[in-house]
Amino acid sequence: MLKHFFQHPIVNFVGRTVFYFLIILTLLYLYGYSGVGEGHFLYNEF
Repeated sequence: MLKHFFQHPIVNFVGRTVFYFLIILTLLYLYGYSGVGEGHFLYNEF
């Protein structure tokens, strides 16, 4: 029953879309957390 449910094209599409959206959100969160957009400590005083 459950396997038949996941074989529907709409359910498959929505599931993949949500999965990839969560991956993109996680990558954006990690990118923002790493502080790439911030200036380096050496150049803060200049």
